[in-house]
Amino acid sequence: MLPRRHLAHHCLASAVVMLVCLPQLALAQIQQRAVVELFTSQGCSSCPPADELLGQFAADPSLLAMSVNIDYWDYIGWKDTLADPRNTVRQKAYAFARGDGKVYTPQVVVNGLLHALGSDRAAIENAIAKSRKIGAMSLSPVTVAVAGDRLNVAVPAGADERAGAEVWLCGLAKTVTVAIGRGENKGREITYHNVLRRWVKLGDWNGRANSWSVPLAALDGNRIDTAAVLVQSGKTDKPKAILGATLAALR
Repeated sequence: MLPRRHLAHHCLASAVVMLVCLPQLALAQIQQRAVVELFTSQGCSSCPPADELLGQFAADPSLLAMSVNIDYWDYIGWKDTLADPRNTVRQKAYAFARGDGKVYTPQVVVNGLLHALGSDRAAIENAIAKSRKIGAMSLSPVTVAVAGDRLNVAVPAGADERAGAEVWLCGLAKTVTVAIGRGENKGREITYHNVLRRWVKLGDWNGRANSWSVPLAALDGNRIDTAAVLVQSGKTDKPKAILGATLAALR
C-alpha cells in the first residue's frame, strides 16, 4: 500500500490519464466502418431474410444500416407503405455510377461503391472490407448532436482539400412493423429497421472542416426518431464513395 501522500498523487495521475483517454474512446465508439443501404420492398418475397439481416447489422454500432424501400414492385399487388420514389432513383443512380446497370431487390449497396445480395452476410462483409481499401469511410468521425431544438452537424477536414462531396441528413424510423395484406408477402408481418423516411441536403463539402445547424422540425413526422449524416462523393445523379457517416437518436 502507498503512503497517503503518494496515494493522492497516484490517484490524481490516474484521473488525468482517464480524462485524456475518455475522449479517444468516445471517438472510437462513433467511428462507423460502413454504411449499408438495403434496397427492399414489401412486395418482394425474397426480401424478408434480408430485412431480418439488416436488423442484425443495425444493432452493430460500427455500422450505419438503413432500409431504403423502393416502389417499382408496387404494381404486383401491394403498395409499399414505406417506399419513396427518391429511393428508387437513388438505387438506379448507383447502378449507373457503377456502370453495371444492376437494380434488384433485395440489394445492398455498401459505402456507396459495391453491391451484394441483401441476404448474403458473407458477401456484404466482404464488400465492407473491400470498399474501405478503395477510399470509402476515410474521414475522421463526423459528429451530430441535438442542442435544444436544433441539430448540429460537423464534418472534419479531409486529407485532400480538393475533395468534393455532398452532405446529407437522413431522417430514420428505428423500427417499423408492417402487416402486409396482399401481394407476394400476403399475411406476413415484417419489421423494418432504420427506415429511410426523409432526405435533407445540408450542403456541399470541399475537403475543409465545415458545420451546419438545422431545426429539429426538419425531421418531424413519419415516426422519425433517428438522424443519420452521410458525406458522399459524387453527385445525387451519380453517387460515389461515402467518405464519412454517423448516427444519433433524436428521442
